[in-house]
Parts: sequence; structure tokens; C-alpha cells
Amino acid sequence: MTDTSAYEPPKVWTWNKESGGRFASINRPIAGPTHDKELPVGRHPLQLYSLATPNGVKVTVMLEELLAAGHKGAEYDAWLIKIDGNQFGSGFVAVNPNSKIPALMDRSGKEPIRVFESGSILVYLAEKFGAFLPTDVKTRAETFSWLFWQMGSAPYLGGGFGHFYAYAPTKIEYAIDRFAMEVKRQLDVLDRRLADNEYLAGDVYTIADMAVWPWYGGLAKGLLYGGGEFLSVQDYKNVQRWTDAIAARPAVKRGRMVNRTWGEPSSQLHERHEASDFETKTQDKVEQAAS
Repeated sequence: MTDTSAYEPPKVWTWNKESGGRFASINRPIAGPTHDKELPVGRHPLQLYSLATPNGVKVTVMLEELLAAGHKGAEYDAWLIKIDGNQFGSGFVAVNPNSKIPALMDRSGKEPIRVFESGSILVYLAEKFGAFLPTDVKTRAETFSWLFWQMGSAPYLGGGFGHFYAYAPTKIEYAIDRFAMEVKRQLDVLDRRLADNEYLAGDVYTIADMAVWPWYGGLAKGLLYGGGEFLSVQDYKNVQRWTDAIAARPAVKRGRMVNRTWGEPSSQLHERHEASDFETKTQDKVEQAAS
């Protein structure tokens, strides 16, 4: 175990060195823009500024599901915001003062409406289009419970386990053990729920599934942090069944491609402006055209 006993916290913390780890160069203890940069605006009512992290995938899956269900007003432009300092541009900070992706501008009304935080965007879109949010009180409450479960639980997965297992500059046994234990408990919570329910809210697919799947479905398939074997994710059979069922949905397949900048070039659609972009503008096609 790494010996951390020599560290004595000061009475007042000051920011006098980089935090270390993969994202040290963009971490800072203050908010607000670092530079002026306006955001692009496309022709559709909904303008999404995002990246295909689990939080970003929630929203692109929702938008693709809405379009698949026939909601033409859900057409959208998806602009790529790389987490390399672009999130601190003045235009993006104006849409999301927290400088996190995803962020949405709805320009369908008289005045643009900004929506930030992925869970808030899911609820906003569900209510706007009357879709994927049940109207009966019991199922609606169950949907919200699981949606907010995800919003409260994922920081333990990403900021806790993911950071200390994959990104921290040193391996700290205590931190990894602490967060691995919590993530496995969360997987067990999901597995028990899905033992008797097709989806998280019951027998209907909702925004709760769209919120949880990119995080815990990705973990269940070993796609997050290289931690699948370490966490024995194959043991959670009901989570695996649910994960596979959602991954097979055509709208989900499309949604996970949007704003993706890694993996197979054919799985990357850096920006999405038309439905036809999935056929003509994936990165393999772009690279082929440029060669």
C-alpha cells in the first residue's frame, strides 16, 4: 500500500501545483471562460454541444430515439466540444456555466433556452416531446428515482473508481479499494432490480435506461477504464442482459457514434447535422475522401 501518512493537510488549501493525472492541464479551482470563442449554430431547432463520453451519449441516444419514434422536431446539430480547454470558451460557458458537456440550446421558440446537465436535458426533451417519460404516477416516479440514482452514483464510478484506477499519477490501494467496493455495490443494486424487470422503470424503456446505460452498460462490457476484469463485471448477468438489449437498438447504435473521436473510424461521427451523416460522414469516409 502507498504510504500517505506523511501528508498533513494545511489549514487553508491553495492552488499552487497541478493536480496530476491525465486531466491535470485543464483542472482548476475556478469557473468562467478563459478565452473568447463563439459557438457555431446550425439550422435545426436543437443545438447540442458535446462529446461522446457517457454523459454525452445519454443525450444523443435520446435525440436519436425521438427521431426514430417520429418526432421530427427533434432534428439536431451536434457540435464537437473536445475536453482540452474548449469547454472554457466564452460561448460554451454561456450555455453551461459549469463548463461540462453536454449542453443544449433549444432555438425552436421566440427566445433560445439553454439546458445543461445531462439528466436535466433528458427530462427537458422527454417533457417537450412527451416521450420516454411515463405519465402514470408509479412508473413516472420509478423513472425519476433511477434517473437521479444514476446522477448521484456515477461520480463514484467516474470521478472515484475511474480516476484512481485509470488516471491518477500513482496507484493508491485505499482509494481503489474504496471505490471498487462502491461500484460493485452499485452493479449489484442494478442487477437485483433487473432480475425481475426488463427495464429500470419496469416493462417500459425510459430516460432512466438512457441515463444509466452509457455508464454501467459500458462498464459491464469492459469499455470504461479497462476495469471490467478487475470488477468481475461478467458476474452481473441481469445487467449484461439489459446492456445487450439496449445496445441492439438502432437509435442507440447511432447515438453512441455522435461526437465520438476514438475507436474504429467507422464508429466515429465527429459532428452530426443530418440523418444521412451516419452513412456519408463517419471518420472512415472522411479519411477516404481526403486520401
